Amino acid sequence: MIVGAGRKVLRAVLFDMDGTLIDSEKLWSIALDEVARELGGELSAHTRAAMVGTDLVSSVQLLLDDIGSDAELEVAKRLLVSAAADQFAGGLEWRPGAQELLDAVAAAGLPAALVTSTHRNLVSRALQTIGRERFEVIVCGDDVEHTKPHPEPYLRALAALGIDAGGAVAIEDSPSGSTSARAAGIVTLVVPLEVPIEPAPGLIVTGTLAGVTVADLAALLEHAPDAGHG
Repeated sequence: MIVGAGRKVLRAVLFDMDGTLIDSEKLWSIALDEVARELGGELSAHTRAAMVGTDLVSSVQLLLDDIGSDAELEVAKRLLVSAAADQFAGGLEWRPGAQELLDAVAAAGLPAALVTSTHRNLVSRALQTIGRERFEVIVCGDDVEHTKPHPEPYLRALAALGIDAGGAVAIEDSPSGSTSARAAGIVTLVVPLEVPIEPAPGLIVTGTLAGVTVADLAALLEHAPDAGHG
């Protein structure tokens, strides 16, 4: 099914995961703090904010640089994955309005994609809460060569869905993710969680997904950026 919006039609909705669908950023913060302490340091608030929306390897490297640790990257990465998995296993909370919007997208007959920087092993755990059946396409951080803010994750999702950027809306919470989606030419609705974001061409900022309808998303298509200009 397609939903009209003036001269354009909505053909799919692409969702980020952490901080957008589920309130997992606070769980990542706990895991990161645990690993930092285990490695003999304390993660700064500035560096934690810089990690929001980045991939696993980038986050681990930022952590090591911030605390001045000489631990091997792979060792620190395993520690973080283990700590995050423990946190995810404790249960995940939906962001306000996220579950309802996913249900509305499905009810409208529109395909949904999950586009996340989180690696697939942790995404699999999160999908026990979110529901694997909700997504026609899933792109994880370890599926791509270049992660957010590079456009590759969103371009891959568009290709898998078989649609052009002009027929999609992305939903994000972070500067990194928003940059990725807009660079792929996708109009982006952003609900900032950890880091403030200012509106920009092709970037619409809202305080919550609660009350957002499929018709609202379709209406955003007239604000779509030109591909490659993010």
